Amino acid sequence: MQLSSTIAGIGPLDADAMAAARARQANLTKPPGSLGELEELGVRLAGLAGRCPPPVPTRPAVAVFAGDHGVYAQGVTPWPQEVTVQMVANFLAGGAVINVFARQAGAEVVVVDVGVAGDLDPHPALRSHKIRRGTRDLSVEAALTRDEALAAIEVGIATAVDLVDAGADCLLTGDMGIANTTAAAALVAAFTGSAPARVTGRGTGIDDDTLARKTAVVEAALGRLDRSADPVGVLAEVGGLEHAALAGFVLGGALRRVPVILDGVIADAGALVATALCADAAGALVAGHRSAEPGGRVALDHLGLVPLLDLGLRLGEGSGAVLAQPLVAAAARVLGEVATFDSAGVARK
Repeated sequence: MQLSSTIAGIGPLDADAMAAARARQANLTKPPGSLGELEELGVRLAGLAGRCPPPVPTRPAVAVFAGDHGVYAQGVTPWPQEVTVQMVANFLAGGAVINVFARQAGAEVVVVDVGVAGDLDPHPALRSHKIRRGTRDLSVEAALTRDEALAAIEVGIATAVDLVDAGADCLLTGDMGIANTTAAAALVAAFTGSAPARVTGRGTGIDDDTLARKTAVVEAALGRLDRSADPVGVLAEVGGLEHAALAGFVLGGALRRVPVILDGVIADAGALVATALCADAAGALVAGHRSAEPGGRVALDHLGLVPLLDLGLRLGEGSGAVLAQPLVAAAARVLGEVATFDSAGVARK
């Protein structure tokens, strides 16, 4: 599906449905505001669905977008690049953390190869849409061409639309790619105007010397970036194929009016791209958790999203998004199933 037609099809949250949800929240048998952020989430879910109460999302699907990164050559991570291929195999075999959490939540898991450097064996849960074998080194040149970035975005849109059309009613973001937190830091810095040192974190657990090198790489990339570039241009210059696909995934979910639960900093960076392309796409976003990565926190603040969980997670894969999914369902269920003061015969204060 083309980017332009997707953006044209995304509209704002339904104001009437949101007003009805707020009025119903005030009538439910609980003190006003006592469910905190879940109340506002329920209102936004009503606005997204265009009705109150909103449907309860019971058929979640996780898309794990996988790609490699040329900036790996700069020594920004101690993990070997072949781990990307190996972890994709682990996802497909059902042995990773995301698989365990998904089984608990009853979520489908699909893996989308948008840029893994190695070859992957066919598998029913693998969607092969390889744009190229990893990005170029963002520290010295544009990571992607504009056409490559657009192609990856459109893979993400198509993945979201396919999953929803097949029955999914809640989309969860996942990712895999050694060195992808370096590209994420560059994207967050570019889209929020933050200093590289503020948004560059330890990723999978790097030492001080590696963190300094990683920060310098992000600074070099930002120094080369044309700040007047449009969102796709910025993405192509410093982003990754999985970030691009995640941006498209957000747009596709917004187009189909289903909630999109963000995982950590990789998805947060993709969401910054998506909302820069289409501000109304923000209406579909739910922050699953607050990543331990500093860039994730900066991105969520910029997006105006309050994370549902804060557990110090920094795994990726979609793990935090899956853990948060029952809370999203609960926020919708409250509006539909909690009795009102009048129906329950409960006195008001």
